[in-house]
Amino acid sequence: MEDERTRFSDAELKEFKILILGKLEKAEEDFKQLKDSIMHQDGNDIQDTSPTFKIFEEGAAVLSKEETGKLAERQEKFIQHLKAALVRIENKTYGLCRKTGKLISKERLMAVPHATLSIDAKNSEGR
Repeated sequence: MEDERTRFSDAELKEFKILILGKLEKAEEDFKQLKDSIMHQDGNDIQDTSPTFKIFEEGAAVLSKEETGKLAERQEKFIQHLKAALVRIENKTYGLCRKTGKLISKERLMAVPHATLSIDAKNSEGR
């Protein structure tokens, strides 16, 4: 069943806004923790262990720092997408597929509130 409306009602937009604000708050908390983790990752003092072990530890710390950095980048991008969704809510363009111009299903937006493509558009993009 395809929704023939051209936009969501103000009540529905408010519902999405509450959902997005909750996700945004959690995402910003997670981002802060990741950044803190990157800044304070050298806290494990291994002065009293063998030099060989110390080299392994430092190598693991670098890898872990890189992985944490990638996670932080992804989290920052997610935050940007959520903020963009809030702008679309304010403009009353939220939920419109950027490819077809039709409304994205409410179920999809509840699962992925920053989505800008309908399932059909997303699937055809991968082909």
